[in-house]
Amino acid sequence: MLNEYIELINRYLTDKYAGHFPENLYDPVSYILKLPGKRIRPVLVMLTAEGYQVDRQEALPAAAALEIFHNFTLLHDDIMDDAYVRRGQPTVHRKWDINTAILSGDAMVYLAQQELEVYPDKTYKRLQQLFNSTALEICEGQQMDMDFEKYEEVSSEDYMEMIRKKTAVLLGTSMAFGAIVAGQDEKEVSYLQKTGDYIGIAFQMLDDYLDLFGNSDFGKKTGGDILEKKKTFLYVKALEKLRRPQRDKLIELYHSFNIPDEEKVYMIKKLYEDFGIDKNVLQEAHHFTDKAISTVDKTKMNKKQKGILIKLAMDLKNRTK
Repeated sequence: MLNEYIELINRYLTDKYAGHFPENLYDPVSYILKLPGKRIRPVLVMLTAEGYQVDRQEALPAAAALEIFHNFTLLHDDIMDDAYVRRGQPTVHRKWDINTAILSGDAMVYLAQQELEVYPDKTYKRLQQLFNSTALEICEGQQMDMDFEKYEEVSSEDYMEMIRKKTAVLLGTSMAFGAIVAGQDEKEVSYLQKTGDYIGIAFQMLDDYLDLFGNSDFGKKTGGDILEKKKTFLYVKALEKLRRPQRDKLIELYHSFNIPDEEKVYMIKKLYEDFGIDKNVLQEAHHFTDKAISTVDKTKMNKKQKGILIKLAMDLKNRTK
């Protein structure tokens, strides 16, 4: 079923803006939308809508809106990070130029909103209000992430709020969109939004954990976050839990330029293990996964779609890379 959703959104977006004038505005949009991706956000929109007996075709424009908007955020993230590659292909600002990428990204925000115009006024208003608040939260999360790079310490509460806004909120909005298209009330929409938020937070926590303690994919370097000096949830929790001198040692190791990469990763990993930081972070991630499962279980969704969402959450909880 998930593959059916992915094929549907791919067909809908493929060449949707090809041939539009001016080409240098729309070709980059077509380019980034064609890059291979998991399409998890549109899948969640359609899956949730069908959970309330609404045909996936009816949810397709809302699903496309969030996928277009998500790819806009990736396009601008790549500019801010000066990234060379996205999903194995040159980033838009490298293939064209920065000004073109910025303008095409801006256009994607409005193209996304246009997708919502097919819905009746009441539904459109609810979708548009949620779209706007979500977009603003993502901007806030991105700024928080940028600010955190300058801080020596970040609290776990602030870190979780950052990942909720930067990453998780769009998953919550995806599920809420499906419920809104299906005409559900605010209580039901809130359950779905919280479920997506919890899944997104758990996913990012596990990403941080698996970067160091997971089974690495071929070609991926273990401890890459450490070598890039990223403030992960492991690092944040360690600074909260450790006392001097271990705390000072972690800060010194993290920012050292004089220790070989493999040795640095090994020493920090051992420090986390010795003081149970790894187990603590894994427990936190599983806690949010369990919250997602218990929250979606409260909804009125059909048993089939509810079961798929619960399985997705369980697969997330049990992943090793």
